[in-house]
Amino acid sequence: MTNTPDSRAKDSDMKPIGFDTGARSHAYDPVTQPEYFEDLLGRRMMAFLVDVIAVTFLFFVSVSLIFILGFVTFGLAWLMFGIVFPLVALGYSAWTMSSPPSATLGMRLFDLEIRTWYGARMTGLLGAFHTLLFYFSVSILTPFILLLALFDGRKRCLHDMLMGTVIVNNEVRAKLQRG
Repeated sequence: MTNTPDSRAKDSDMKPIGFDTGARSHAYDPVTQPEYFEDLLGRRMMAFLVDVIAVTFLFFVSVSLIFILGFVTFGLAWLMFGIVFPLVALGYSAWTMSSPPSATLGMRLFDLEIRTWYGARMTGLLGAFHTLLFYFSVSILTPFILLLALFDGRKRCLHDMLMGTVIVNNEVRAKLQRG
């Protein structure tokens, strides 16, 4: 095969392989799109409380199942008691944040959604890691680290900044805020 100018691909015909490394801008700007950030922090706290209740309920259901399963497995299932809470909390967050609404049950109740800084929906792995980072930042740096959201234009907490995520009003609420 000869390598003539006609047989070689032009630069404009070539497609990138792998990840897109192009610079992206923030999808949500608090100056030009304030409707995505109106009344966000109070509803975010309430959504967290709803999620705590949901995770607690799922935890007790899981513990009950493990307790019963322990009798069937001659106590072997009881070894899971130490890891059941992290599994339930991470599973809940990963599953709900990667769902089509891109929000946990509490966030859906209060018309919120979580997005990457450039506007993409969350993946399960990103949702689980976001939850891990939240628990580590709050437990190590105390809950006062959440006060960063009061001073950030996008109302992001430390774990949101580190993860490159943003909590915004969903489109329905944003349209209501615009009109």
